[in-house]
Amino acid sequence: MDTQNTSVRPHAQSRNGGKNHPLRRTRGHANAHPGGVIHDNTRHTTRFTVIGNHLAQHPELSGLAIGLAVHIQSLPTGTPVDIKTLTARFPEGPTRIAPALRELETHGYLRRTRERTESGRIVTRTVSCNQPGRHRDHDTPEAAAPKPPARRDTTAPQQEPARRRALPAVPKPAYASSALLQTATEVLAGLRRTDPRLILSATDAEHLAPGVAAWLERDLTPTAVRHALTSDLPPEPLRRPAALLAHRLTARLPPLPPFRTPEPPPSVSHPLRNCDTCDRGYRGPDPRNCPGCASAGTGPWSPDSGTGATPLTAQAQP
Repeated sequence: MDTQNTSVRPHAQSRNGGKNHPLRRTRGHANAHPGGVIHDNTRHTTRFTVIGNHLAQHPELSGLAIGLAVHIQSLPTGTPVDIKTLTARFPEGPTRIAPALRELETHGYLRRTRERTESGRIVTRTVSCNQPGRHRDHDTPEAAAPKPPARRDTTAPQQEPARRRALPAVPKPAYASSALLQTATEVLAGLRRTDPRLILSATDAEHLAPGVAAWLERDLTPTAVRHALTSDLPPEPLRRPAALLAHRLTARLPPLPPFRTPEPPPSVSHPLRNCDTCDRGYRGPDPRNCPGCASAGTGPWSPDSGTGATPLTAQAQP
């Protein structure tokens, strides 16, 4: 019968004994799937890169794209990873490496942007993400550290506010009289009474007034112009009412009225009278003297008056 030597230190017991030993679990799983892979792993302590299974087992990436992503993530910061460098490193040509890099961009493992350096040269900046969707706001180690807030320079000129977009052009009247522009401005100022959304600034009204004057010049009344500008407006809020009115003034401009020849002034027909001085019959504005007597100074009528009096031949007196 064997006896235990009490002077010998007991052997250390394995933390994974029996059926829970990982090697036995691997062999048992390999026996169930004899064609599957068997891992012979050794723990790395130096020169290793942690790769997530979301990349190594990505269901949509090609093998070349996964291999390039692993290679890029293993490189130190600042190492060139452009297509020319990768083509020189791997046997695949640029026609295969370029689509693989685009795959990594599509799934968020790469971000490539074009930036201009201080010397004016345009370079491509490549950022490798080991977990897409969880990238930091600053991608360089220097920018990762929080920077103290910059002191505001009170002497620097204040930045000008952003300029508002210019309004569309409007029609111009043929004769822009002050009275016509004043009537057009009154039409624009009264639009808010019809629709409260059509509140215009003084600058907008000054820009739109020539367009309204062009409408008034086409024999339209202010009421007709107001109705054309305020009817069938969209129900939603108007972001730029002045731009909408400028578009309507241009798109709905009515044609010019037909040309009408001005009528001559009506002729004045004077009654037949007898001159009080020479007793001759005549037609004229002077009720007492004929044009001859008036020109001689015997009456108030003058040839320069332009009345067109017509003397008549005196008839023989009986």
